[in-house]
Amino acid sequence: MSEYQSIRNLDLAKYIVSGDTIFVGQGVAEPIVLTQALIDQRDTLGQVNVFIGPLYQSPFSAEHADHLKFLSYCGAGTNKSIIEAGAGEVILTNYSELAPLIARGSLQSDVVLLLLGEERNGRYNTGLVNDYMIDAARRARIVIAEVSDRVPWTFGGELPDDIVPDVIVRTSREPISLGSSVPSDDDLKLARNIAEFIPDAATIEIGIGTIPDLVLEVLSGHKNLALHSGVIGDAAIELIEKGVIDNSLKPFDQGVSIAGFLLGTRKLFDYAHQNPSIRLAPTSHTHDIRVLSRLPNFYAVNAALEVDLTGQVNAEVIGNRYLGAVGGQVDFTRGANLSEGGRAIIAVSSTARGGSVSRIVNRIESGIVTTPRVDVDIIVSEWGSAELRGTTLKQRAERICEIAHPKFREGLEREAHKLFQTL
Repeated sequence: MSEYQSIRNLDLAKYIVSGDTIFVGQGVAEPIVLTQALIDQRDTLGQVNVFIGPLYQSPFSAEHADHLKFLSYCGAGTNKSIIEAGAGEVILTNYSELAPLIARGSLQSDVVLLLLGEERNGRYNTGLVNDYMIDAARRARIVIAEVSDRVPWTFGGELPDDIVPDVIVRTSREPISLGSSVPSDDDLKLARNIAEFIPDAATIEIGIGTIPDLVLEVLSGHKNLALHSGVIGDAAIELIEKGVIDNSLKPFDQGVSIAGFLLGTRKLFDYAHQNPSIRLAPTSHTHDIRVLSRLPNFYAVNAALEVDLTGQVNAEVIGNRYLGAVGGQVDFTRGANLSEGGRAIIAVSSTARGGSVSRIVNRIESGIVTTPRVDVDIIVSEWGSAELRGTTLKQRAERICEIAHPKFREGLEREAHKLFQTL
């Protein structure tokens, strides 16, 4: 039986002890009421670990490291400042491996803080996400849930029968809303170059942000597209409403857009509410290369922070700053490579810091390689595309130099000559 508490009377010291590892819902599914309570009461709990995914409007900050040690699989969103301040550490793993790591106890889970929607037919609904938090809740000693009547009810978001929250705090809090930023002309060029590769009837995997949103916008004239992705945002809903994404030709999940979690605004939440054409699925379905390989014409679009002249991709670190993640990039890239007719696309803006730094480099100084060059298929910048499968090192370098910003090309060509001495 669940215990019902008001947030005013919630005493976390009754449930959390020093040394515990606390898993907190990620993205727009962060239970803000509970995380604020954790912050406010942290000095009564001793030292605890807090595992977080990407957070965007979270009350967590580096100053809370006096009692909270943060762990994450990424440096996205507000995590970046926490990690840069030395208040958090990154666990290196493919996103698809998080749930198995938790399930077998390699990642400890003592307490789970969840955001849920209201009961329907006797079951709560995660509403916004189907992710590793389910496995964390199964292993946890205590599950504390913020239940909000503003969380949508989604197919695939049903809380499994074997997970019963120990403590429930009811709210009417609106979930975090996440929009995209204003695009630049270069962003639009990059998006158009990506979209040129994607045919009608493709199944697409794409992230959230300015470039992914623009790619989807450019695809508005396509037909019979399908969606099988880690996340789904507002821009995808526009294509579903127009009938561009209809999922009609997939060999399974026909008529249904598949994603691991929602990441957008109220428009997205309202559209997904009780809508059978959108289903949330665990990583064993969204990210497993055995599933992805069965999707013909699977096109995976992922982002890089840096690429080098041999095609190595760094999606994690710039300098000594951990900004990204391993995430699902390797999973989706390999799945697309195994798909009949599929392609794996890596998107990179050619420059950073107002055009003063090239993101296409001779070699990755940090030594961090997220996706190995042997897995990389196509690299796209706003200056063009480099198709790398089946090419020599010399050919790779030539093609990658061609998509660098013009003011850096000559220098990169000189460096390539030094590397290969045959250019």
